Amino acid sequence: MIPFPKFIKPKDELTEDREETVVDESVSHFVYNPLHSLALDQQRKKLPVWQNRDNILYLLQEYQTLIVLGETGSGKSTQIPQYIYEAGWCKDGVIAITEPRRVAAKSLANRVAEEKGVIAGDLVGYSVRFDECTSAERTKIKYMTEGMLLREILYDPVLKPYKFIMVDEVHERTLLTDLVLGLLKKIMKQRRDLKLVISSATVDADHLCNYFDLSQEADSEAKPTASVISISGILHPVEIHYLKDPLPDYIKAAVETVVEIHKKEPPGDILVFLTGQEEVKIAVELLTDWADSLKRSYGEMMPLPMFASLGNRDQLRVFQRAPHGVRKVIVSTNVAETSVTIPNITYVVDSGFMKLRCYDPETRMDTLGVVPVSKASATQRAGRAGRTRRGKVFRLYTEESFHSLLNSNPPEMQRTDISQVVLQLNALGIKNVLRFDYLSPPPSKNLASALERLHAHGAIDDSCNLTMPLGLHLAELPLDPNLGKMLISSGDFGCSEEIASIIAMLQVESVFLTPRSGDEFTRARKAQRQYKVAEGDLITSLNVLSDYEDSGESSQWCSSNFFNRRALQRAVKIKAQLIGILKKFEVPVVQCRGNEESIMKCIATGLFMNAAYQSPSGEYRTVRGDVSVSIHPKSVLNEVQPPPLLLFVDVIHTTKRYIRDLTAVEESILKQVAPHYYK
Repeated sequence: MIPFPKFIKPKDELTEDREETVVDESVSHFVYNPLHSLALDQQRKKLPVWQNRDNILYLLQEYQTLIVLGETGSGKSTQIPQYIYEAGWCKDGVIAITEPRRVAAKSLANRVAEEKGVIAGDLVGYSVRFDECTSAERTKIKYMTEGMLLREILYDPVLKPYKFIMVDEVHERTLLTDLVLGLLKKIMKQRRDLKLVISSATVDADHLCNYFDLSQEADSEAKPTASVISISGILHPVEIHYLKDPLPDYIKAAVETVVEIHKKEPPGDILVFLTGQEEVKIAVELLTDWADSLKRSYGEMMPLPMFASLGNRDQLRVFQRAPHGVRKVIVSTNVAETSVTIPNITYVVDSGFMKLRCYDPETRMDTLGVVPVSKASATQRAGRAGRTRRGKVFRLYTEESFHSLLNSNPPEMQRTDISQVVLQLNALGIKNVLRFDYLSPPPSKNLASALERLHAHGAIDDSCNLTMPLGLHLAELPLDPNLGKMLISSGDFGCSEEIASIIAMLQVESVFLTPRSGDEFTRARKAQRQYKVAEGDLITSLNVLSDYEDSGESSQWCSSNFFNRRALQRAVKIKAQLIGILKKFEVPVVQCRGNEESIMKCIATGLFMNAAYQSPSGEYRTVRGDVSVSIHPKSVLNEVQPPPLLLFVDVIHTTKRYIRDLTAVEESILKQVAPHYYK
């Protein structure tokens, strides 16, 4: 057994010596507890951003672009949109606030709605993929993901309904963040009345300021159009603890560190950072087992998961205060690193790793790999512990390892597949994607690979122009081009209902529940086995959703078969929206009634580039690139005879390259649906 992690007692120079601000305890209640007796406007005035309210409004009046550097806890994400609204500047327009993640957009909208004394969907609303809560007539403050703003730009290239746009958490530099910023710069040249707020905790302000200073392109003597303001946050001193020696298993080390904190440290909730949904679930299960044995001697511990695809009800539990005498332990992906603020966090356990998507144009594989965090991310994570009181951070790596980290990770635009970017730009009439004014230009190899992929799908022609209607429909769909091609082609194969079900199931967390106890585990395996088929994961998920719908969406059916009902409920809603999109595109909505060959051909139409064959040695290798890959441990194909050829949706790179969401396919089908690719 690995011993509990040994941390170095922080020396004075290791402690983040921030001047401690004396803050009324009501501030913490404001941020997290809407039922506190103080009036909400009094609580808002205690946030650091309030001290800069007049300066922010003045700069917005004088400049077209304002870059706000706000430390964690400053209130920038919730307060600046309210200041703009209260100034009366949006009587005939809307304030849009973009967030990188759906969880952040929804939680911030709900928080601001509480502060304004309205329900979400009225004055304050949100719009995320497959979920919208707004009113066309009444919503003036609208939180949304960057992808949803991009959808609106496709329909209205100058964003007429909006007067102010705030792009939040820019330091994450997601693919959509960079694309949205580039398009907004283009729009602002045509609409001088449109104001832009760029908000971040850590970002290269000079680079952004120069990028958005439109006066440089007009006249060297003209007044600058962009400005910067910095806001301090509510941060108390944070003790940083490092490991003495590296440990081989950071998940186990994280669990054991939480147990030690619960035994030895004063009350205060714990936030644990892991890399992905599967790791979060494993850690929560382990902590739940520990909680039972610790309850009598050390008090109750409440482990809760937090990740992007978590259901609304489970998300709500994360943000609610724990009962008196109960220590809440939130195990999260990096979704809790920025924007989303979880109440009463005193201790942070940082695994030191995160998932990062990287694209190899040579193998044409977009892999999601586990990599060390950057110094900027580690600092952000540590900042979660100093919001309401003195905090402690336990980093599951050595101090030497921290100093060897990159200052920040490269932007997604330079390390991922940019097929969707090329589609969006073409749909907006930007034909020469090479000359587009990128904030960080992508490598030429990535751009060439994206053009080849889209041409193979028939989304662009030989002149790189968008094809009609396929290319335009792919640009409009909130899906990866591979899945979008499957959906749009489903009408031709007479299986649009089935393909909509499969794609909907790919958008939610795993529906298979795995009980811990021996008897229930055996019953679950037996009940779920009847849905698992040799054709692979996608057909298995189709079987599950079809039976769930046939049962009348019965909770009893879910319980007896050990399926996650909330995930299935969300899949049903997403399927309905996908069918609505098909009707809008005038694609026939039909069922193939058990014609499995039609479904397999349609799947191959979208995934023909993601094929792997079984080599004589028994390992799988990709058809294009000849890269060694392994079947994901959670795949149903581990329980049957391995097929000679299969298609995959995604690749995860941990100790190996794992392909997941698999479908067994025959070689003749690939040659039939993609003869141009498999000559």
